[in-house]
Amino acid sequence: MQSEKETGLTVFHLVQPVEGGVARVVTDLARAQTEGGLRVIVACPPGGELAHAAARAGAKVLAWPASRAPGATLAAETRRVRRLVRHVQPEIIHAHSAKAGLAGRLAVRGTIPTVFQPHAWSFDAVSGATSTLALRWERYGARWANRVLCVSEAERRAGEIAGIHARWSVIRNGVDLRHFRPGGCEERSAARAVLPLLSQSTPQGPLVVCVGRLCRQKGQDVLLRAWPEVTAVTPTARLVLVGDGPDRAQLQATAPSGVLFAGSTQDIRPWLQAADLVVLPSRWEGMALAPLEAMACGRPVVVTDVSGARESLPPGQAAQCLVPPENPTALAKALGGLLTEPGALEAGGRLAHEHARTAFDVRRTTAEVTGLYQELLGRSRPLNQERISR
Repeated sequence: MQSEKETGLTVFHLVQPVEGGVARVVTDLARAQTEGGLRVIVACPPGGELAHAAARAGAKVLAWPASRAPGATLAAETRRVRRLVRHVQPEIIHAHSAKAGLAGRLAVRGTIPTVFQPHAWSFDAVSGATSTLALRWERYGARWANRVLCVSEAERRAGEIAGIHARWSVIRNGVDLRHFRPGGCEERSAARAVLPLLSQSTPQGPLVVCVGRLCRQKGQDVLLRAWPEVTAVTPTARLVLVGDGPDRAQLQATAPSGVLFAGSTQDIRPWLQAADLVVLPSRWEGMALAPLEAMACGRPVVVTDVSGARESLPPGQAAQCLVPPENPTALAKALGGLLTEPGALEAGGRLAHEHARTAFDVRRTTAEVTGLYQELLGRSRPLNQERISR
């Protein structure tokens, strides 16, 4: 590979995974940074939604074959990162999630300004000896990150409590308020009309939607255990799981009758606008994106008390909308309460939209990330106002 020589400051995003919230965060960054005059490279595994979305956002996409978990392929993945970095010659490396953070920091070892963004800590995702090894690595690898970027104060505190000594920044996730916007009864009816899965389902009662990868992290199994308690108080309520993942077959096998599986979708907005209530019963997060998107659409949310959840909710809503993780009874009580209390969904939706509009605009998020790059590079002028000769 020969080195590229072009003009424009180059940001190198190294990413694994390539779907879900992380993919949407990286796509938003790529779009904003490209529009701001930066040269954006996204290196990620081929396939999945990220490669196509990042390219549409204006980034140059490079293939980086990498599995989600560390293993025998790590050495080859790290060498590939090193070759890509030599080829691209970026001024900033921004590694997203555990695997990219591992390979990226091993590849450059602090020789280029590096931002590591965990998007939830790896040691929370595993148990036993694997969790111990993951934590040990995060403690050691922090020395090779000029900044560890957390998406919530809770995520940062969790890292500190775990003994990770890092140079921290906190920039909360944001959503595109031009894309995710509220709709009233007419929009809800229109959204339901274009979703065949809903028109075929009975009964036609209130709709609860859960958006997320079908995996242990997102806790859909807890929601399915809670659902019979919800329908005991609201018999016409319907539940749709939107997303795909490794646990789909198991979840379908254990789901109560009437629960719908929508599969993956390129645009979750119709499902959010069709919903009366959105739920995410995660076991761990950094700050989940789906609840922010739901609130931006004017939908109330019920979430579990994991990192970022309290910071996501409108002030004063924790008592009604926040439940302990892995607690089906508490989850059912919260869902049933909102579904049966007169006016609760409408009032909660209005409050949710106002909160998202004032606190989670993605334009502020992306501006703060670019400001962090500027700080690390020691530049006094905004990056989008300068061109650097390479």
